[in-house]
Amino acid sequence: MHPDSTSRRDFLVQASGTVAAGLVAMNSATAPAQDASERTGANRGRIYKANKGGGIGRDKGDMVKTLLTYKELGFDGIEGGSPDIKNIPALQEAIAETGVPVHGLVDGVHWKDRLSSPDEATRDRGREALEQALRDAHAVRASTVLLVPGRVTGPDETHDHVWERSIVEIRKVLPLASKLGVQILIENVWNGFCEEPDQLRDYIDEIDSPWVGVYFDIGNVRKFGPSEDWIRTLGSRIVKLDVKDWGKENGFCRLGEGDVNWPEVRKALAEIQYTGWATREGRDNSLEDTSQLMDELLDL
Repeated sequence: MHPDSTSRRDFLVQASGTVAAGLVAMNSATAPAQDASERTGANRGRIYKANKGGGIGRDKGDMVKTLLTYKELGFDGIEGGSPDIKNIPALQEAIAETGVPVHGLVDGVHWKDRLSSPDEATRDRGREALEQALRDAHAVRASTVLLVPGRVTGPDETHDHVWERSIVEIRKVLPLASKLGVQILIENVWNGFCEEPDQLRDYIDEIDSPWVGVYFDIGNVRKFGPSEDWIRTLGSRIVKLDVKDWGKENGFCRLGEGDVNWPEVRKALAEIQYTGWATREGRDNSLEDTSQLMDELLDL
């Protein structure tokens, strides 16, 4: 069984071991409510700030420029995608030159070649893509691959189908994940699957592997309930965070302008003793704006 214990968190932490042409000035009139004087920096050195980077660049020069831009703006790293990154050797050199890590990769075909598909050939393609993403992650010293395990589409792809089929395919990949030292992290998305926190908890526990955890998207769950409740339920199964905001009136939006209760999110993260990467997915006024908002909302 999987109690929410620090031992699991310790293992997971140990296992994890196109640049904007011009930056738009931050609009102070719509800044989040937290006053700078209230910030303590409690999560500095505990939560690491990143942004989604996709392919990052086509050649070493582009990659170096991208990574240095993030570094100058105060990001600790970046997240890429597989097969979006076309030149792994160039990226390896860019990382070494800049000292900016690519902390993880996103499986770029999981929506199309779903592990939950009723078609066996499609599931095979999805599994092979996941295996390649693990290899790519290992090559750039990334610690994780983000995976959407399937999608509820109808009678041929129900919630039970997604659960059962995806677990079968993920288990086939676990020996490779273990060999490479790269974790597979399941993201909570709007796919009709595990829309309650206890469902996602039980799904991870049924897989029953230290090489599978949760990539928790703070904004995605706000449609279904308070983000902080999900954090407390999932506990130490959460290995990394996607940082988004969402509101009933404005949908996905600039950080701090949706319905996410950021003080409660910080409190819940402290309760589960979360430490790890937090990656912005989405757009704010600029990359500079994103960096400042993440500092404020996550107390970095």
